[in-house]
Amino acid sequence: MPLEALEKALESPVEPGSRPDSAKRRQIIDGACRVFLAQGFDAASMGAIAKEAGVSKGTLYVYFKSKDDLFAAIVEEQCREQGLLIFTLDPSDHDVEATLTRVGTEFARFMCRPGGLPVLRTIIAIADRMPVLGKQFYEAGPRRGQAALMEYLEAQVAAGVLKPHDSEVAAAQFIDSCLSIIFKPVLFNFAGPPNDETIARVVAIAVRTFLAAYKA
Repeated sequence: MPLEALEKALESPVEPGSRPDSAKRRQIIDGACRVFLAQGFDAASMGAIAKEAGVSKGTLYVYFKSKDDLFAAIVEEQCREQGLLIFTLDPSDHDVEATLTRVGTEFARFMCRPGGLPVLRTIIAIADRMPVLGKQFYEAGPRRGQAALMEYLEAQVAAGVLKPHDSEVAAAQFIDSCLSIIFKPVLFNFAGPPNDETIARVVAIAVRTFLAAYKA
C-alpha cells in the first residue's frame, strides 16, 4: 500500500542520546504522514494531525510551530534517507562503472518506488505559494545528491581515472539519464513502477554513455 511504503521510506535510525524526545517526535511525524496522504496538505489540519498521532495540540505545537514546519520535517527525513542510502560515495573507489551502476540503480528504484510519489507531488503543488519549502526540499535532496556525485567524479578526475570535464553538469545529466523513460510515466500515473529488468537496461545505457564520454 502507498501509505505503508511511505512510512517505511521515512523511517530512519536516530543516534542514541541525540534527541531525548525522538520517540514523541517520531509519533507525531508518523501521524502526520497518514493525515497528509489521506487528506492532502491543504485539507490537513494540526488538530487532525494531533488526533491521528495520539497527542494533544499543545504537545504538537511544542515540537512543530506550524503545519509547514511539520511537512518540512517529513521532507527532510525523506531526503536524508535518499542521501544515506544512495549518495554516500567513497572517493578512493576508482571502479567508476560499478559505482555509477549502483547509484543509478538505487536512485531509480528510490524515485519510482510505490508510495514515493505523493510527497513529491505535494511539494510540486505547493512550491509556488510556499517557495521556501520547495527550496528546502531541493537543497536537502536533489542538490545534495548531485553535489555528492560531482565530488566523487572530481576525485576520479584527480586520480586520472576520468578525463577532465564539467563534473557538475555530468553528475546532473547522469542522474537524469537513469530516470529517462521510467520516472515520468510513474509521476503522471501513466504506468506503475518499472521492474528490475527495465531499470537495469536504462541504467546500463546511462553508464556506458557516461564512460564513453569521460573515461580516461
